[in-house]
Amino acid sequence: MMPDIDLEPFILSFKLAGITTLVLFFVALPVAWWLSQTKCRCKPLVEAVTSMPIVLPPSVLGFYILWALSGNSPVGAFFEEYFGVRLVFSFSGLVVASILYSFPFMVQPLQSGFESLAKNMLEAAYLGGKSKIVTLFRVALPNIKPSLITALIITFAHTVGEFGVVLMVGGSIPGETKVASVAIYEFVEIMDYETAHIYSAIMVLMSFAVLLGVYSFNYRHNRRIGIGR
Repeated sequence: MMPDIDLEPFILSFKLAGITTLVLFFVALPVAWWLSQTKCRCKPLVEAVTSMPIVLPPSVLGFYILWALSGNSPVGAFFEEYFGVRLVFSFSGLVVASILYSFPFMVQPLQSGFESLAKNMLEAAYLGGKSKIVTLFRVALPNIKPSLITALIITFAHTVGEFGVVLMVGGSIPGETKVASVAIYEFVEIMDYETAHIYSAIMVLMSFAVLLGVYSFNYRHNRRIGIGR
């Protein structure tokens, strides 16, 4: 008999991923643009800092985010005192944690896309009187569509699949912080492998669909501009 599937963890996962992706686009965009254009000596340092979530164990990153957002830290205490927002074990805290953890997955594809642009295209925009902001949105972004789509979709998918940081910062509160990855972990803990299989299969199919969409888009784009023929 097929077990009942609670869709709430998936809905919560998609909601978290959607908000995180939207916020990260506007936060990471200027960082990626600056990294692609700057000749500052501190560029390697900034790149190293922005890439740290890729190499840090989720438990380590989750611990420091948990500490930073708790009421014992200046940040957590500030939000609790002035806004009445408790960041740990709450959806708001998950959003903050996801933004920090998924940051490089938005920055790096955008940076690579900007760096691939022909320099004369940007120089022509500047000579035409366009400001850097106008050049970014009117010239650069429209010409890096594959990188932009990759950044958005990979960030979304990575946030949906995150487990360690989410569990550390949010715990498992039904309807608040219990996302799909946490639900799978709990089913395995209670040895409900049948339900864990179903939830995991949904995640596998979703991940495959996301990657297939990205690669298909890039393939069609490259075919249109004559790359890889």
